[in-house]
Amino acid sequence: MTTNVTAEILTAGVDEAGRGPLAGPVMAAAVILNPAMPIAGLADSKLLSEQRRDALETDIKEKALAWSVASAEVEEIDTLNILHATMLAMQRAITALRPAPLLALIDGNRCPSSLPCRAESIIKGDQSVAAISAASILAKVARDRELLKLEELYPGYGFARHKGYPTKEHIMCLERLGVTPMHRRSFGPVSRLLK
Repeated sequence: MTTNVTAEILTAGVDEAGRGPLAGPVMAAAVILNPAMPIAGLADSKLLSEQRRDALETDIKEKALAWSVASAEVEEIDTLNILHATMLAMQRAITALRPAPLLALIDGNRCPSSLPCRAESIIKGDQSVAAISAASILAKVARDRELLKLEELYPGYGFARHKGYPTKEHIMCLERLGVTPMHRRSFGPVSRLLK
C-alpha cells in the first residue's frame, strides 16, 4: 500500500514544445505535482492564452514537488533528427528531477530510452493527465522565451510572432534575409534555401 502511494506521488508528467518549428531548440519539461497543493486550470498549453500559461507557470513552479526544463539544441536536432532530439530533451528533463520519479508519463506514443524510472506513453496525455498538462505549459513557456531571445539576436525574422514555425511570414523572411545559425538545416524549407 505504501509503495503504491509513493509511486503515485512520485509520478512525473513529461511533454515537449517545439518539434515543428524551423528554428530554435526543442524543449521538454517534467513535473511531479504535489497532491496536497492542487493547481486549478491545468490544460494542454496549446489551449491556453499566453497570459494564462505565464500565470500557471508560476503556480507550477511554486507548488510542484519537482520540476525541470531541458532542451536539445539545433545542432543536436540536425545530427540526430527531431524525434531523437525530442527524446533526448525529455530524458534530460526526467533525469534532472529531484526527487527522482518512480514513473514518468510521457505525452505521445513513444518513451525515451535509458531513463532512471519506468515510463509509459499516453496519446493526448496533455489533455487528460494533470502532470503532463503542467509539463506542456513549462515547456511551451520556456521555448517561447528562447524565441524572444532569438528576436533580439536576429531582428527582422519575426521570431516573437511566429515562434519559429513555418508560417508564410517566416518563409518570406528566410528567403529575404537568409538562414541564421539557429535555423534547423535538416528541415525541408531551410535545406531547400541552402541548396
